[in-house]
Amino acid sequence: MESQIWLVGGTTESIELAHALLSCQLSCIITVTSQAARCHYPQDPRIQIHAGVLSADTLKSFIYAQRVGGILDASHPYATKISELAMAAAQQFQLPYLRFERPQIPPKLDWRERKTLILEMETLSHLLCDDYLGQQRVLLTIGRQSLQFFKDWQHKCTLFVRILPYPEALQAALAAGFSCDRILALRPPISFELEKALWQHWNISLVVSKASGQPGGEQIKRQVAEALGVKLAIIQRPPMHYPQQTSDLPTAIQFCKAILHK
Repeated sequence: MESQIWLVGGTTESIELAHALLSCQLSCIITVTSQAARCHYPQDPRIQIHAGVLSADTLKSFIYAQRVGGILDASHPYATKISELAMAAAQQFQLPYLRFERPQIPPKLDWRERKTLILEMETLSHLLCDDYLGQQRVLLTIGRQSLQFFKDWQHKCTLFVRILPYPEALQAALAAGFSCDRILALRPPISFELEKALWQHWNISLVVSKASGQPGGEQIKRQVAEALGVKLAIIQRPPMHYPQQTSDLPTAIQFCKAILHK
């Protein structure tokens, strides 16, 4: 039986890659963490979707059962566990691996020189260890995985959160102590006008986000912060060392063609 590409999904880039692979008549197995994410990918016999969390214990059976011939890792820049697992699989089973990642938006040095609104934070811990949040009206746009770290801050500042419209995200927000009137479920992209209106409606004084690049709306947030005079704390991407990496779609497709057309 023919081998196929393991496309590590969960991002807008992975959706774009899935459509591109399909247009080239290339087969792939896409992994996502939730059932709700399945609907964003094309429905076609050449594309299979595996919803759930992979682990080191299930990796071998997954690789063999799905006849994986190569790995195209388009997971979220902050989803380091699945990238580490994919790279380990590539090494263990001698599979070609390519990381596809959205470009980062370089910081505007003139903003930093004026000591204005953009706070470039290495990690979330740096933000929480210093008194950045105290007495602020804070909007979190950092994903559901990190919300647990803000539970103890609910009585120290006024917290709001924007999450993806998935049950898992809502459960994480509620578990972290967010009341329903401080939760907004909305899927990107979000326009400048809507982002600005939301910050104004909640009278936000500090926004915490990630260096998610253009698809994650980072540039829009930077522009709104400057327009409203609201501080924006951007958590940098975790340092990762990939054996191969690109943000070029044709390069990624050629990588897959070389594997499947041997």
